[in-house]
This record gives sequence, C-alpha cells and structure tokens, in this order.
Amino acid sequence: MKQNEAIKARLDLKELELTALLEITQAINNNLPEASLYKIYGFTVRGNLNIKKLALYVFDEQWECKVNFGTKANFKGVAFDARYLDYEKITSISENDDSLFRSEFNVIIPIAHKDQKLAFVFMCGSSPTNGEGINTNFIQALSNIIIVAIENKKLVRLQMEQQMLRRELKIAENVQQFLLTKNLPNTPEIKVDTYYKPHHSIGGDFYDYIEISDHQILFCIADVSGKGIPAALLMSNFQASLRTLTRQTSELKEIITELNHQVMSNAEGQHFITFFVAIYDKKSMELKFVNSGHNPPVLVHNGKLLMLEEGSTVLGAFPELPFLNVGTVDEIEDFLFCGFTDGLTELNNSKGEEFGTDQLLRVIEENSDLEPAELNALIVKTMDNFKEENSFNDDITLFTCKVNSKI
Repeated sequence: MKQNEAIKARLDLKELELTALLEITQAINNNLPEASLYKIYGFTVRGNLNIKKLALYVFDEQWECKVNFGTKANFKGVAFDARYLDYEKITSISENDDSLFRSEFNVIIPIAHKDQKLAFVFMCGSSPTNGEGINTNFIQALSNIIIVAIENKKLVRLQMEQQMLRRELKIAENVQQFLLTKNLPNTPEIKVDTYYKPHHSIGGDFYDYIEISDHQILFCIADVSGKGIPAALLMSNFQASLRTLTRQTSELKEIITELNHQVMSNAEGQHFITFFVAIYDKKSMELKFVNSGHNPPVLVHNGKLLMLEEGSTVLGAFPELPFLNVGTVDEIEDFLFCGFTDGLTELNNSKGEEFGTDQLLRVIEENSDLEPAELNALIVKTMDNFKEENSFNDDITLFTCKVNSKI
C-alpha cells in the first residue's frame, strides 16, 4: 500500500512538472513580453510545483530580483549578495551564513549558459536535490528554459535596435552628404576641390564655399570635437547658422561672434569647434580671414608659403571670445589655398609616427602649380603610402582652392 502511494506521489509530481513545463513553453511560444514571462514563471512554480518560498535574481545590466513570493522580506528591494556568484551547482546555503537570504531560504540554484551566470533561484527545501518533494534539478532546468528565452528576446531586441540604428546612421550619412557643398566652381578664374573621409559613416568635419556677391567668395573648414552623431548634428546646425549669417553680413567679426554664441548655446560647453573662414574680394584683391583655433591653412602667393594663423580661440569654449582679430592679405590676384583638419596631420603609421604638418607643407610647396584636384589626389596618395596598413583614427578633410582673378 505504501509502495503504491509512493509511486502515485511520484507520478503526481511528474504530472505537475509536465504541466509546469507546458505552461512555460506555451508562454514562450506566444512571444509574451519579459514581464509576463516572469509572472507566469512565478505562478507556475508556486501553483503547480507547490513551492512556498522563492526569489529569482536575474542579471539585467545589474542583479535584480524579478520574482519573489512567500517570504517575510520583499527581496525585490534587497540587493544581490555577490558571495553567491561563486556557486556553480545546486547547493544548500551554509548554516553559518548570517545573511537575510539564509533566514528565508536554504537552497540556491545557479542558472548559467556556458560560463556566464544568468540567474540564481533561492528557495526553501530540505535538501539541494529533493526538498519537500521538489526536484530542484527540474527547477533548475525550468528556470534555465525561461531565462534563456528571455535572453534570446533581449538579443533579438538588441539586433532590431542595431538595425534601426544602422538605418538611422545611413539616413544621417545621406543628409550630411547632401549638406556638404557639391556645386564647387571649376572655372579658369576659380577652381575648388575637396576630400572628405569621416572616421565613421558620419563625421564632425565640415567645409563650405559660398558666393556672397558677384565679387566676394567665402570659404571655410571646421572640425567639431568628438565624433559620430552628436558631432554631425552640431556641425549641421553650425552650417545652417553660417549660411544665415552670410546673408546678413560679410563682416567676419560679426559672423564669428554670433557663431560662437550659437555653438555655446547648442553644445552647452560640451563640444567646441575649430574653424577657419576667409572672404576674398576680387575687386579689392584682398583676402580677410579668421582662424578660430584651427590647424593653420596654407596660402601660396607669389612663390611664398604663408600659414594663416591670426584669429581667435576655438568656438563654443567661452561665452565671450577672449580675443578676436581679422587677418588680411593685400594685393593678392592669384593664390593657392589649402585647408585641412587634424585627422590628416595626426595620422599615424605602423611605427607610431605622425604624418605631421611639415610633410604636408612639403607636398604643397613642391606641387603648388598643380590644379586643386591633382594636388588633393597627390596628398591623399602620400597619406595612404605613409599610413600603410594602419586605419584612420579621425575624420579627414581637405579643402583646396586656386584663384586667378586676373583672368
């Protein structure tokens, strides 16, 4: 009789376990959200497996109690005890353990995938393998099923977020390419060529060419601190501000002062912009410029090479610029201008050496008779040969302009 009762009890337990397994797998197959899966897990182990006390801790950026019932303390407000991370198998909690966990539970069940600990189940049972008629190995298997299912849901969600981010980055890349000036002049009087290579799909470098009037042209080059979307967004706003200002004034001091205010307001001191801007007047044959902390561009005129350094500090670092000067080059009918960002001069080769300004100046000085497109191609070829197999570690931009107003 007693043997029959024992067999029936085991059969009843197996039936309860199968029912629990069925409910959990159905919930997973129905693609329920994570919160619902945790609720169903709690109802299932409590109702079908007659577990009286349980706390399920899951690692979700940090250890959190996701399921808790039957305890005096609310373990959803209790931090996970890191000492239990060393538990590799179903184990009885030591009687010498003076933690809150030991006062409520006596069995700990680790849930792992390969070598990664995903969760821990704390429950009450007389032994780690068969407490109060409960098969803790089955609890471990059941918990593992639902935790792995939730991890898979997180992975799918992450993959979807990454796909969405890639789509957004592609849109941002297309928008940025659209914003970069494409209709650059290529006439006997003015020739302009550019090279733009962002470190990622979008970057924080910027250049522009604007015809202010029939005898004035503005050209500029800039570099936002940082990389990626924040830098690209700030640069897009910066370009819009610049183009709005040039419709209102051609005074460089006014333009720079307002741009500094705009960058300070938009970036709130978190980013700054190095910026070089010049206006050439064909009538007066005068080049005016402001260098706001940017790598000094190169001007080749009458066989001489000039570095255009005069100006101000970077934009967006101070509410009011501590100094602002406008540089001037007079009686200039024809010239070659080459602006660049520090991604070029700070490029490293396999030996850790920098490309450097001196090497760039040498290429420009020895080949200043070339057309802008030819000179840029030569600079890029020299840069590629220098870096060898090394990758680019920053955005790189070249803006080269050749003017001959005598024509």
